[in-house]
Amino acid sequence: MKSTALLTSSVGDYPKRSGKVRDIYDLGDALLLVATDRISAYDVVMPNGIPDKGRVLTQISAFWFHRFADIVPNHLISVAMKELPESLREQDELDGRFMLCRKARVVPIECVVRGYLAGSGWKEYKESGRVCGITLPEKLKESSELVDPIFTPATKAEQGEHDENISFERGCDIVGVETMTQLRDLSIKLYTEGRAYARERGIILADTKFEFGRDDSGELILIDEVLTPDSSRFWPMDTYKPGKGQPSFDKQFVRDYLDKIKFDRTPPGPILPPDIVQKTRAKYIEAFTRLTGQEFPWE
Repeated sequence: MKSTALLTSSVGDYPKRSGKVRDIYDLGDALLLVATDRISAYDVVMPNGIPDKGRVLTQISAFWFHRFADIVPNHLISVAMKELPESLREQDELDGRFMLCRKARVVPIECVVRGYLAGSGWKEYKESGRVCGITLPEKLKESSELVDPIFTPATKAEQGEHDENISFERGCDIVGVETMTQLRDLSIKLYTEGRAYARERGIILADTKFEFGRDDSGELILIDEVLTPDSSRFWPMDTYKPGKGQPSFDKQFVRDYLDKIKFDRTPPGPILPPDIVQKTRAKYIEAFTRLTGQEFPWE
């Protein structure tokens, strides 16, 4: 492993706010999104990160932003160092892990699309036979493929809190019927296109979440990250078997380790052992190479 994990970034004197993974800088006429190597599980950020994870998230998002540009406009301006303000171009830690983006007013809905029954959707289905108000066929198993993908929105929670699954109708109350209909139709189209492409690469896109905003003209644009291992469930096709949870191209090793040591899911998180870090890094990079068909440049 050639690099160490970047846990925080420092970019000049620009105003900064941080999420679980990204540091966001206000450059005045644009935003700079820097994906660190922080990793969270069960809503707790671990004290050590996964080297190059931020680069994987950034490069996969950039790949999909370009691929989906004909379907919906997005906030990405550039991932090229030469496009940064001159004072930042020599900052090597930014290489590969930043997106220079247009500003947008965030639409406060997490746009979740599910093609398979997993996670909170599976939990909700077991209790009621429904997911976000949508009645599903009886006797589905964990990880079952759905006949058609379903749009299961959630409210965007404050940091440290859980997103809450809501019905389409509740979403209409929050952002209006027209916007909610646009969000649903765009999200399902993007998921369907992404799922078909991923299948060609031997990957099942089980579910994902999209985020949207409005630009200065009021147009709806795709923002944040797109179809990454942090925002999606990617499963290898060759081991898929419904009736149980599936191995995935993300933080599965981290979750399994935390379960093994009976982590109580409250901060602070434990330090992740080197083998867990290495295996997790390898999974993220495998997701990048499989999806994009490119070698990972920072190996």
